[in-house]
Amino acid sequence: MTEHMLGPHVVGRRIVVRRVVRGETGPSGGPALTDLLGICTAWSATTCVVQPESGAPVEIALADIVSGKPVPPRPSVRHRASPVEAQTRSTAMWADLETEPVGAWLLRHSATSRARRANSVLAFEPSGIDDDDERVVAWYAGRTGRPIAAVLPESPEDALFRGHGWGPESGDADTVFQMVGVARARRALPPTDSGLDIVVEVSDGPGDSAHAVARIGDRASGIAAFDRDWIGFRSIEVAPEHRRQGLGRHVMAALLEWGAERGATTAYLQVLGDNEPALALYEGLGFTEHHRYRYLAPA
Repeated sequence: MTEHMLGPHVVGRRIVVRRVVRGETGPSGGPALTDLLGICTAWSATTCVVQPESGAPVEIALADIVSGKPVPPRPSVRHRASPVEAQTRSTAMWADLETEPVGAWLLRHSATSRARRANSVLAFEPSGIDDDDERVVAWYAGRTGRPIAAVLPESPEDALFRGHGWGPESGDADTVFQMVGVARARRALPPTDSGLDIVVEVSDGPGDSAHAVARIGDRASGIAAFDRDWIGFRSIEVAPEHRRQGLGRHVMAALLEWGAERGATTAYLQVLGDNEPALALYEGLGFTEHHRYRYLAPA
């Protein structure tokens, strides 16, 4: 009897099935075998049905199954983006951001923001050039006066900078880059016709990029940037005396509505890994972790 990890319990799950192709001969002269990957949509006493990513559903006789097992869901298109690509996309958050490559690294500086994301070198992969760290130091000497590197934890770049005497830029936890589909997040947020007086101010950038600031008087505010069907959030703030009223969610709902009208399909934000209240809030909206990174600076 063929042994495998399939059964009625895999209905609705992604599976891979190796099965016999009746009437065909394999290279060794025995029965031909083929693999099928897809979602199991039905399981009976004699057959199972698998829906591949493309094409019609396939009905398989249980007697033809040689082996099979459940497999993890395929990552969404947005989660298949590399950390470098996701971080490069997020440079749209600052309209005045100055950037310059150092090989495969990206120097970043904003004259209007002190945020580390806007004032650090993005070093998520080998730069491919010599004296890369010296170039980083020299570039920031004429701007912020303090070089900072954003690196993936335990990466070769993390080790490289530490080998040059760099260490944690602060006592902060690693930063979590989170993403979600716009449609899912909108379902989890309150309706935009809540009756609150939310003002959204928009400024267009190059191409189809744009920035928006949403305010509920002096009680809450937030900033969003749209670029190439991604929308990012930062500075979602609520005055201390107005917290625990859901105002931050209403700000995000207004900004997300604005992004959706422009064609945004992916939303992202970044939050410190030890900010439990914020993580709980964003996870409740469907945001999931894409990657983590940390900041290093010279001793």
